[in-house]
Amino acid sequence: MSISEFVFGFLRAHPILAVTLAPLAFLLVRSVYRIVFHPLAGVPGPLLAKITSLWLYYHAYIGDEASVIHKHHVTYGPYVRVSPNEVDISDADAIQQIYVSKGGFPKAACYANFDIDGHKTIFSTTDHEHRAIRAKAVVPLFSTKALRENETAIWACVDRMIERLKSESKSQRPVNVLNLARSLAVDAVSTHLFCENYNGVSEQGPTLSVSAFVDAFVAVGRFFYLPNVVFVWLEWAITKWQADREVDDSMMIVDKFVSNLVTNTTPKSLTYPGRLLAAGMSDSEVKAQCKDLVFAGTDSTGMNLATIIRNLVIYPEKYEKLRREVNDNIASGSNAQEAQALTYLNAVVKEGLRISMANPTRLPHVVPRGGWSFKDTHFPAGTLVGCSGYELHFNPIVFSNPRDFIPERWLNPTDEMSKYWFAFGAGSRACIARNLATLELQFATERLARNNVLEGARVVQEKVEIYEWFNSKVKGERIELIWN
Repeated sequence: MSISEFVFGFLRAHPILAVTLAPLAFLLVRSVYRIVFHPLAGVPGPLLAKITSLWLYYHAYIGDEASVIHKHHVTYGPYVRVSPNEVDISDADAIQQIYVSKGGFPKAACYANFDIDGHKTIFSTTDHEHRAIRAKAVVPLFSTKALRENETAIWACVDRMIERLKSESKSQRPVNVLNLARSLAVDAVSTHLFCENYNGVSEQGPTLSVSAFVDAFVAVGRFFYLPNVVFVWLEWAITKWQADREVDDSMMIVDKFVSNLVTNTTPKSLTYPGRLLAAGMSDSEVKAQCKDLVFAGTDSTGMNLATIIRNLVIYPEKYEKLRREVNDNIASGSNAQEAQALTYLNAVVKEGLRISMANPTRLPHVVPRGGWSFKDTHFPAGTLVGCSGYELHFNPIVFSNPRDFIPERWLNPTDEMSKYWFAFGAGSRACIARNLATLELQFATERLARNNVLEGARVVQEKVEIYEWFNSKVKGERIELIWN
């Protein structure tokens, strides 16, 4: 009797045991295939990640994904296999082909987890044509010309934030600059793109009314890599069994603001919602696109500005250097609008964007038909590949003392530094609002220096820790200063 005849005879005689062993055998065979025979078998990485995506799901959920993968890059080199079919790449030379050349590789299907109210947003859609129609309608609002025409209104938003910071600095209580930075961000976005100021800076409560809404969307990043079907059911279960009154109230406030905005907008309006309506989008979709802006514009820019403020306090000599440059600019008779041309100010902003980790994790795209050969490695079609801001921005070879705030490094940047700077992504799918976000940071940094509002401040938290989700979340939701 052969071995196969014995095995099949044994299983026929013990059907319950056969049913029990079959799935275990399947998992064993699949694991051996993924480790030894899979097309990515030669790409190094932790053993569990090669076997199952659960490794990646776990680290994404607990919020240490980027730093854990970084440790594996230190061990294995520029490629780390982080799930059976996904590779994290730390070599900035990959950016051109993944994100830029010919529009880059397609976005991964998991971006659908950032759909809003059943609609694909300009950010979440994986369909090039779907995005192109909508992006074409609104991209003129982010041009240098459009921003320059509306500078006065944006400056007014910044000035209101500075006045509130001055007022709160006199309270002798810790001031949450993350909350103030978010308030400015939502005001600038709504003022420039909607022509209706949300007026978050004027809110008197300890927490901005849109923050719970924003944080709810940030929390989606815990589940970013899940298949969309699984994500939808999980989101439904969380909503049903872990209802949060604060989140519900914030969602309702944002929904009301956006609904009134769209209802009172016509296709003839040159605002963000007006341009989308003119392009044939439904009211429901336009509301979803506006909510996406409120979320993204508030969260990332708020984190970036709070990081800049905190580091100017930690490094008073850099704050003083910034103040001298701004004051010299004023003394020369230049107007405030020329702040964007100030060399050290721009270095401060760029360094703040580098270290803030507003979006620390990988931006996964799909290797197209025919596969992709990069340097010494071939990635078959369907492989998910991507680079992360955390890995690129904290590369110690490119950025000496990478975790330190050193604006001076940008006064004479190397080609490698520019290549590894990834704050807004790259290519046609880079952040559509990057010009507006940068302008907000430049204006706020200028006013922080001009008004000397950080004089006498010191940080409260010795260290700011984050959950490394797709959009980072500050643990404790506070970045605080206190004035002596």
